[in-house]
Amino acid sequence: MPNVTRTMAEWAASVVYDDLPPEVVAECKRYLMDSVGCALGGAQQHDVHIARGVLGECAGVGPSTVLVTGERWDPVSASLLNALMIRVMDYNDIYWKQDPSHPSDLIPAAIACAERAGRSGRDLLVGIALAYEFEQRLCEASFPGIREIGWHHATLTAAAAPIAAGRMLGLDAERLQHAIGISASRHCTTGSVTAGKLTMMKNTVDPLATQSGVLAALLAERGYTGPEHVLDGKEGFSHVFSTDWRFDVLTEGLGESWRILQCGMKFFPTEALTHAPISATLDLVKGHDLAPDEVETVTVYSLARAADILADPSKYDPRTKETADHSLPYVIAAAVADRQVTPIQFTAAKIMDPTIRAQLPKVRVIADPEIEAVFPALQRVRVVIRTTDGRELEQRLDYPKGDPRNPLTDDEISGKLRALAEGVATAEEVERIQDAINRTELFEDVRELMGRLTVHA
Repeated sequence: MPNVTRTMAEWAASVVYDDLPPEVVAECKRYLMDSVGCALGGAQQHDVHIARGVLGECAGVGPSTVLVTGERWDPVSASLLNALMIRVMDYNDIYWKQDPSHPSDLIPAAIACAERAGRSGRDLLVGIALAYEFEQRLCEASFPGIREIGWHHATLTAAAAPIAAGRMLGLDAERLQHAIGISASRHCTTGSVTAGKLTMMKNTVDPLATQSGVLAALLAERGYTGPEHVLDGKEGFSHVFSTDWRFDVLTEGLGESWRILQCGMKFFPTEALTHAPISATLDLVKGHDLAPDEVETVTVYSLARAADILADPSKYDPRTKETADHSLPYVIAAAVADRQVTPIQFTAAKIMDPTIRAQLPKVRVIADPEIEAVFPALQRVRVVIRTTDGRELEQRLDYPKGDPRNPLTDDEISGKLRALAEGVATAEEVERIQDAINRTELFEDVRELMGRLTVHA
């Protein structure tokens, strides 16, 4: 019997650059720009230093460029480290329908395999568009999302990454379908990585799924087979996950509309559901010129999952960056104390800063059924600050900065990249990187493009 992965594979194998509307090409470059900026910041993080050391021991010399440093590794190893650099600060893109995801985590799969196959910049843009298309569709297909029953969206990435990787390798539909089956059948990730006290795995499981997709595509290229029914057949996703799967979402209207146009970027280096509360809190604190000692309580009315995942007891005593950037109490406390939430707020010293710590008990997070009812169409939040002199100040937002309805401008993306590059790249290198990305479609060999995205600091 036909399986949905075959329809997905047939369409993905047929897409060419000329099928991409101009606005999709522009968005692909904007997300590549944002991702490279995140990698510049990510390259300086402790997690990445550890992973680079381990991978440096076992990675083979190969055709695929490591972002920032320019090392040349095998595609499997390069895709993992590049994805980790993009993801590690929790500052890259965000898409949230039934399930959340960060489609830019998959860009390294397209890059690594495009380099191996000697593809052009135009081909790479196709790979990026496909990564977003299927990652986002997979996040829409399960009702409720698999996160609601305890599974992480890296489970979905493992099914989407081989599509981007395999298309760059030039796999036909049959082998592309096998690549999906190889990766998706062996890379299901539990939600424990984002529950309770968080660890480095929070930002590592999706890069590992990206790596899985690259390995699967390389295996399929040589004739390795995988289950065609991994999503919709016996003991596939629809069998083992107790949710309602609507597989028509994965194929309906392919090529008529493009999901990348519905994705968002992060204005803050924090978990997605914290963005609207941060924005609302900053509006109130700055608008009313509130000092920290003038704030008695901050009440955040949000989704049940925000109260559950982002405000459990461990989030009131964060000790690591991973827990702090997924803690609603912490990010709100930082907004009150520092009037900003930037990477600076997630250093070890800041996390233990007495002024910020003093705000944590003031923050309450309440699940609001009315807000639940309008999600995900709106990411509504209501923040009420009660002051020590008895005032109640309220701000409501329906979506945060970075949402496609309120997108980051090109200048804001450029500024974000420049800020993240501090300490690792010169101003001249940053200018070269931005110029190259803006001209991605003009590179006949993507390896030349990647050479322009490295630094020598």
